[in-house]
Amino acid sequence: MSSFHYAFKVKDIQSTREFYINLLGCEEGRSTETWIDFNFFNNQLSAHISTEFPKLDYCGKVDGISVPIPHFGCIIDIDTFKKIEKKFEENKIEFVVKPQKRYQGKTGEQLTMFVFDYSGNPLEFKAFSNNDEIFSS
Repeated sequence: MSSFHYAFKVKDIQSTREFYINLLGCEEGRSTETWIDFNFFNNQLSAHISTEFPKLDYCGKVDGISVPIPHFGCIIDIDTFKKIEKKFEENKIEFVVKPQKRYQGKTGEQLTMFVFDYSGNPLEFKAFSNNDEIFSS
């Protein structure tokens, strides 16, 4: 099994803990006053405080929907997707792209949703109908 490591910018540690630990249920790893690591669905996220954030561009066109670039996220199972969707709804997290099924009836059929974390980073959550089709075209 492989995992990825991704370092990204956040506005502050407190709101970052609130979003990734309290809302998503990620476990906290090492941290200082200026950065914090999380277990993000078996991947390592390193959030570093910054005051300069890249401008988002909605140049991504996927199945007819504009998506923010850059973004990151994870592929999870359908049950986890539904639990996270419910948690976002209960906490009044606005969807950048509302939960929906993409490529319905086609190879690579998947549930997808986009939200912003509390620092404005766009995240995508995906759940494939058939995980054997994650890299299929």
